[in-house]
Amino acid sequence: MSAPTGTPLAELAARAREARDARAVARMLRVLRGDTRAGAAALSDTLVRRLEALRRERARLARLFARGRRLRRTGAVRVAGVDEVGVGPLAGPVVAAAVILPERVELPGLADSKQLARPVRERLDAAIRTQAVAVSIGEVWPAELDRLNVYRAALEAMRRAVVGLAVEPAHVLVDARTIPGITAAQTPIVGGDATDAWIAAASIVAKVHRDAIMCRLEEEHPGYGFARHMGYATREHREALRRLGPSPVHRRSFAPCSQLSMF
Repeated sequence: MSAPTGTPLAELAARAREARDARAVARMLRVLRGDTRAGAAALSDTLVRRLEALRRERARLARLFARGRRLRRTGAVRVAGVDEVGVGPLAGPVVAAAVILPERVELPGLADSKQLARPVRERLDAAIRTQAVAVSIGEVWPAELDRLNVYRAALEAMRRAVVGLAVEPAHVLVDARTIPGITAAQTPIVGGDATDAWIAAASIVAKVHRDAIMCRLEEEHPGYGFARHMGYATREHREALRRLGPSPVHRRSFAPCSQLSMF
C-alpha cells in the first residue's frame, strides 16, 4: 500500500521514526512506494539503510548464539557462559559472572562489554538479569588475591560463579580459560566475549557488578578516584597512591603497591 499523495511528509517522517524493527521498516517502505516527492525518496533511502543495518545486526546476533544453540541440539539444555573482569587493576576484587540464558531471549545490541558504552551495558545487564534462567557472581578480594596470585584468583572467581548458580548447567562456555573444580563439561573459547552470546552476557553482568563495587569503594576510600578509573593504573590513580599510600582494597602483590612502604 502506497501513501496517499496528500499525506504530509512530516507525518510520514514521524511514522518512519517509530519504525524500529525490520518488519515495521519494511511496512513503511511499502507505504512510501510510488511516492515521487523528493522528500519521500530521501525518507525511503534512510529506511533502506536502516533495514540493511537491522538485517546485519540480526545476522550478527545469530552468529553469537550459534554455538550455544548447537549445544542445545546435542542435549545440553542449560548452557552457562562465564567471564571475569578486573584482572589488571591495582585495587578492588576480581569479579566473575555465570549466566544461563533461556532458549528464547531478546537482547538487542548484545556484545562484549568492552565494546559497549556504560548506559548500554547497564541496559543490557538489566535485560539479562530479567530474562536469564540463572545468574551468579563470584568475587575474590585483594587479600585473598594476593595469597593466590591474580591468575588463580580469576579462576577461583569463575568457579564460585558457576557453583553459585541456582540451576546446574549441562555445559559451560568460558572465555579462554578452563575452570577447575566444576563438574559440568566446559569449552574454553579464545575471544569468547566477542564471539559467543552466553559469554558476552556474562562479561556484561560481571562488568556492571564490579563497576558498582568500585563506585561504592570510592565512597569508603575517597581520594583515589575509584569511580572514574575502576582501580586501573591510570596517572590519576598512581599519583593518588604516591600521595595517600595503598588503601585496604589495594592489591599489595601488584606494582606500584608493592613498591610503597606505607601499609
